[in-house]
Amino acid sequence: TFPLALDVGSGRGYIAQHLTKEIVEKLIQVDIAENALKNAVESEIPTVSVVADEEFLPFKEDTFDLVVSSLSLHWVNDLPRAFREIHQVLKPDGVFIGAMFGGDTLYELRCSLQLAELEREGGFSPHVSPFTAVSDLGHLLSRAGFNTLTVDTDEIQVNYPGLFELMEDLQGKYILCMGESNCSWNRKPLLHRETMLAAAAVYREMYGNSDGSVPATFQIYYMIGWKFHESQARPAQRGSATVSFGDLAKIDGLISRGKK
Repeated sequence: TFPLALDVGSGRGYIAQHLTKEIVEKLIQVDIAENALKNAVESEIPTVSVVADEEFLPFKEDTFDLVVSSLSLHWVNDLPRAFREIHQVLKPDGVFIGAMFGGDTLYELRCSLQLAELEREGGFSPHVSPFTAVSDLGHLLSRAGFNTLTVDTDEIQVNYPGLFELMEDLQGKYILCMGESNCSWNRKPLLHRETMLAAAAVYREMYGNSDGSVPATFQIYYMIGWKFHESQARPAQRGSATVSFGDLAKIDGLISRGKK
């Protein structure tokens, strides 16, 4: 049971709906979007809403037993700083559990738009928010001070009738929870109609399914990191092992020999 938990980038409180009082006694929901917090979904857990930036959490050090974050950290400008802020507000032996969109998210859409722009306009500009590579994630968490790390990846593929339906979905239904237009200041303001039609044709030609639909891939990174405490298990000293990994293939023979 976690007496006090923090949801970073909570949006409308989607995580709170899946928690019970037996798991979390009180939940602080933080998001930079005030309207999202005002329209938060009710939950059985007592919650407090705080409008704040993930990179500048307004809480004292060693405050929370648990920090969670679901699919919002790819919007953060300074991800290393956000991880450091999360680590700072955690109590010793507190845990951070998060999920964020990964580097291969919407790669079909990005590639199709780039190829179409290069062909029709002689250059391209990113139209989807940038994502972090999984190879960097463990290093960022470690640099922030987390230990006993677990990082895993998953891919979800959603099929759409075509590129236009996908982009309408990203700009409409998902805009509050995902926002997969581009938030970069130097982004190109619009795409020409001819470029869009070319991109749709490229998308279908390169990635299209046999039934005429097109796939959209969403890669998700899952991460768990703990704040250090003396009670936590520690790795044995280097060179203290009494058995080599090379002997594992002989384990059956060693066991039978011991019984004899």
